[in-house]
Amino acid sequence: MHENRGPLSLRQMNRLRILETLYRNPSTSRTELARSTGLSRGTVSALVDELGRAGVVEERDAPEDDESRRGSGRPPVLLSLVPDAAYAVGLDFGHDHIRVAVSDLAGESLFDDWSPARVDHAPTESLDLARELVRAALRSAGVATDRVLGVGMGIAAPIDRATGRLVANGILPGWRGIEPAAEMEGRLGIHVELENDANVGALGEKIFGAARGVDELVYVLLSAGIGAGIILGGRPYQGVSGVAGEIGHVLADPSGLICRCGNRGCLETVASPVAVAALLERSIGEPVSVQRLLELVAEGHRGATRAVADAGEAVGRVVAMVVNTFNPELVVVGGELAGAGAVLLDPIRSAIERHSVAPAAAAARVTAGTLGGSAEVLGAAGLILAQSPHALARRVER
Repeated sequence: MHENRGPLSLRQMNRLRILETLYRNPSTSRTELARSTGLSRGTVSALVDELGRAGVVEERDAPEDDESRRGSGRPPVLLSLVPDAAYAVGLDFGHDHIRVAVSDLAGESLFDDWSPARVDHAPTESLDLARELVRAALRSAGVATDRVLGVGMGIAAPIDRATGRLVANGILPGWRGIEPAAEMEGRLGIHVELENDANVGALGEKIFGAARGVDELVYVLLSAGIGAGIILGGRPYQGVSGVAGEIGHVLADPSGLICRCGNRGCLETVASPVAVAALLERSIGEPVSVQRLLELVAEGHRGATRAVADAGEAVGRVVAMVVNTFNPELVVVGGELAGAGAVLLDPIRSAIERHSVAPAAAAARVTAGTLGGSAEVLGAAGLILAQSPHALARRVER
């Protein structure tokens, strides 16, 4: 759905203040809304009634165990956004898969599935497949297109903010010159927001997963590629040209392999799940997939354990620089390799402690993500959910 992008009227601005408050704090009373927004009780009541008639805000009595019900008198009426008033779609373009999710306004996932795809070298085919996956997802979830606020799209490459194109040389070689958001909008007829996969992974864990309530965090994505999503002050940090967090292309081994980016010895060449599996494969003389690597780690295989632990040490050394620079409260590790658990995480923690300054190291808790392979696609949907108050404020008419 394309929303009017012009300036908001005063009434729309007041609606927006209420909707933003309810988005951040579901189950809020009228009194709390007035206090949070600075609007008068009368204005809040009038706008809440209006939003209720429009099917955007709903009210219910506080539950029996709610502290606000203590004492005598009528229980407070709590307000929330109506979950099915609108929906968001998430798309995650990995190097070898496309994943799609549909979420309601409460962040409840109604659909989440994926399909294998040769994304790196087949942009047109990948975009066409994504169109069909989105259509199938909406049909399965029973959601009409006109109820969709937008599509968030995560992709495994840096994004040039000025042009909307990917910084794809050597990373997604077939995508050079392509503007993915515009291409996807043309296929779907729905507004599309584009973001790097690590950035949407960070957003996914912040909204839905291990980083709820944390405003200073680094999300480390250890997948076919390696990247970091950085959130500062509760907002994603992308850098001036959109390539902040590209830790996969930081030097890890000066005499290492040539990386697909053209440099030598990047972290990605020694610590991505594919690189670690290939190293073990050469060592034991038999095929090792990423899934088999994780199985061997779970079985206590010494070679697999050593390979993953060494990768964790390399990741930790690079993340230590990020910890020194941004002083996060939390480092969340996601992607396939996070499935190795403590075998990976303990060396990362040790390297951060050893190579970061003491106050920054002490402040940075390291944990695995809780969303698994859904972090990126849910974070992509979260891009749209975060904009839902603006879209709903424009949509509701007097």
